[in-house]
Amino acid sequence: MMLSREKWDKLEYIEFLEYMKSMQDIKYRDFNKKLIPGTENIIGIRIPNLRKLSKEISKGNWKEFLEVAEDTYYEEIMLQGMVIGNINSNFEEVLYYIKKFVPKISNWAICDGFCSGLKCTNNYKEYMYDILKKYVCSENPWEIRFALVMFLIYYVDDEHIKDIFEYCNNIQSEEYYVKMGMAWLLSICFVKYEEETLLYIKNNNLDDFTYNKMLQKIIESNRVDLEKKNIIRSMKRKTRRY
Repeated sequence: MMLSREKWDKLEYIEFLEYMKSMQDIKYRDFNKKLIPGTENIIGIRIPNLRKLSKEISKGNWKEFLEVAEDTYYEEIMLQGMVIGNINSNFEEVLYYIKKFVPKISNWAICDGFCSGLKCTNNYKEYMYDILKKYVCSENPWEIRFALVMFLIYYVDDEHIKDIFEYCNNIQSEEYYVKMGMAWLLSICFVKYEEETLLYIKNNNLDDFTYNKMLQKIIESNRVDLEKKNIIRSMKRKTRRY
């Protein structure tokens, strides 16, 4: 099917959706349903295949594609995020599509996949950071997760490491995927800034669940040596059992 086209309308999109369904892998669909709880409308298309589709679409009129694209299936939303990640334009235009997409994030896979594809962040780092500072203070857990994952991919550096610790201390959320996002982010901080993160581990405002998950992710990292893992293991908090 020709995807690098100069025009997209609703009828063409419906035909494209049928083409997507022809790529279905039932076993992969069932696997994803277990991996992404609460997400039912999954076709079952492997990520490399979605990336190929997004690259072809991005060679043509990707703006019209994003206008007609629908949100019924998990893969439709994932594909939109990939196309946005391929945009080669000024920051204002990229930001317009990012802001339209973020409200569609409803699971960790779409969130994290979208973040990893936004390589343009490296070209507009401080502009993007100003936007992320607003998302990380949101009451929407998926907006917070979006900011946290963006931080861990693009902002664990000299300039932002202290800010990251402060944000993690101030986030008040009982949402599982926010807590896991913080734990993941802080484990990356430890890998890159061991001394600074160790000081943070010794003095922070994290709840017990997030704190222990952070330690667990550090211990699981292949980039942390055994001696350091043993130190981290000894810092685990004991939690009450009822």
